[in-house]
Amino acid sequence: MDEIKYLGGAALAYIGDAVLEIFVREKLIKKETDTGKLSAVAQTFVNAGRQSEKVDMLLPLLDEEETAIYHLGRNYKPSSKPRHISAVEYHRASGLEAVFGYLHLCGKDERARQLFSAVYGDELD
Repeated sequence: MDEIKYLGGAALAYIGDAVLEIFVREKLIKKETDTGKLSAVAQTFVNAGRQSEKVDMLLPLLDEEETAIYHLGRNYKPSSKPRHISAVEYHRASGLEAVFGYLHLCGKDERARQLFSAVYGDELD
């Protein structure tokens, strides 16, 4: 698992973004089958602003290792500047994504789903 940490915050956030997208799509497809509508709705859940809002719900649920991964993702320096949100929101969202990417790459999908349900469950169930 240590080798996964060495991928860095950006890589973990990149994978985590995809993991979150899958989780959101899995929930949404149970309610709607029009893929045009689904894509628009999914984007309201998987964007940096929304993810940043979820961080305050996520942090108390994390163990020590997951918190360290959150900080790794949050603290990486992106090569480009976010356009539609503040840098703080972007970094917080990257930390959240990094946690989900890390858990997925470690094979801890059950833990990732548990955290996802705790953070997004009320809105998607």
